[in-house]
Amino acid sequence: MTPPVAAADFLQAAGWGGAQILPLAGDASFRRYFRVQHDARRAVLMDAPPPQEDVGPFLAIARHLTAVGFRAPSILAEDRATGLLLIEDLGDARMRETIDDNPSLELPLYEAAVDLLAVLQAHPPADLPPYDMPVLQREAGLLTEWFCPAAGLDVDLAAYAAAWDEVLPQVDVAEVTVLRDYHAENIMLLEDGALGLLDFQDALAGHRAYDLVSLLQDARRDVPEAVEVAMLDRFCTATGAGADFRPDYAILGAQRNAKIVGIFTRLWKRDGKPRYLDLLPRVWRYLDRDLAHPSLAPVAAWFDANIPHDKRGTITP
Repeated sequence: MTPPVAAADFLQAAGWGGAQILPLAGDASFRRYFRVQHDARRAVLMDAPPPQEDVGPFLAIARHLTAVGFRAPSILAEDRATGLLLIEDLGDARMRETIDDNPSLELPLYEAAVDLLAVLQAHPPADLPPYDMPVLQREAGLLTEWFCPAAGLDVDLAAYAAAWDEVLPQVDVAEVTVLRDYHAENIMLLEDGALGLLDFQDALAGHRAYDLVSLLQDARRDVPEAVEVAMLDRFCTATGAGADFRPDYAILGAQRNAKIVGIFTRLWKRDGKPRYLDLLPRVWRYLDRDLAHPSLAPVAAWFDANIPHDKRGTITP
């Protein structure tokens, strides 16, 4: 977490010369974050180095969210060539740790997060690429690309793709702005009571169930099944989602969780981040629950034929 070489000149040009740069966080990508302090001012320096990262999508969706009334970090300075952004500091109060410290806040905070999602989806989608069948199929394939070889499983790849080809067309696409990582570690609790949004640079235009799955089947914390059921009901009431929404929720839950199993395995195997293996059992529990829905019968049959239940968990490095 050493600041990038270009940081000092970037901050000087932005009017933050001489500011203190403190490590803040890294994430599952190449991005890194630093807190910048200059007298009474505080901001966040995002380091998204090209060619691995492109700050353009973050800038576009941040400005879209702000324009339609949501609390994304405001942009204070940008240098696309170096991948450096200076953005508003939304503080340290994340939904995740707030609930951990005070479990009585779990239900009201999930209610607030579900309500925000419903309001966001009432707006027309941002100008974004579609979260369409090829993208969904490619993401589902990360499980067989990374997890299965790492777990020593020789599986039927063609049948896996065929099963998803049978299931995924049931889901309509290109309905709403999908932030794609809408969960308790990316939702900030602001001093005025609003919710702040982070980590939305991969947004696409897709199905309204996807971000709800991201929130309620959180790979990084256990969401009680009773909370998931209650929030699913709340969302359907708020949005007027009909009977076809719940099968879509299960299908996209299975697709997302299959993707995450693959991504977390890749983060260990390729990127040297073994801590993500500890999260796999939780994701598998969500995935097994989704696969029990009748709409996923072809995919569930493939899993039963190819991945024994005792292999649906973490991998020993």
